[in-house]
Amino acid sequence: MNSLVHQTLVVQLQAGDTERCPVFAHLGYDAADPFALTVVFSHDGHVLARWTLDREMVAEGLLRPVGIGDVRLRPVSQGTLDELRIEFLGDPRADGDRHHAVVFAWAPAVAAFLRETHAVVPPGREEFRVDDFLAEVIDAG
Repeated sequence: MNSLVHQTLVVQLQAGDTERCPVFAHLGYDAADPFALTVVFSHDGHVLARWTLDREMVAEGLLRPVGIGDVRLRPVSQGTLDELRIEFLGDPRADGDRHHAVVFAWAPAVAAFLRETHAVVPPGREEFRVDDFLAEVIDAG
């Protein structure tokens, strides 16, 4: 069985007070890091941002608001459209505020991606290899 899952979605990016802009979200999952999802946002062939997200948090974000740190998720319904709202808070700006962006993804597409990851490593069956982690830390010095 393949231990990698990839999916590319078109999502809507809203930065600050701007209108929404379509960008690509390249979702990735690797069973070697079973708790994490990666997402790379791109537009016109340029990488805009890379984030690592907690897989369980994304699943919960489809159902209810979650997150209190740099990433916050919540379901949003607009008529018949169900979206996952993902808010990212970045580095501080010169004015003391923080960079801020919101991404709106079609919730059924995110749920389908999560189902594929669950087929590779079911929730609750993730393993954290402490010995391998400690060996990497020791080797890095």
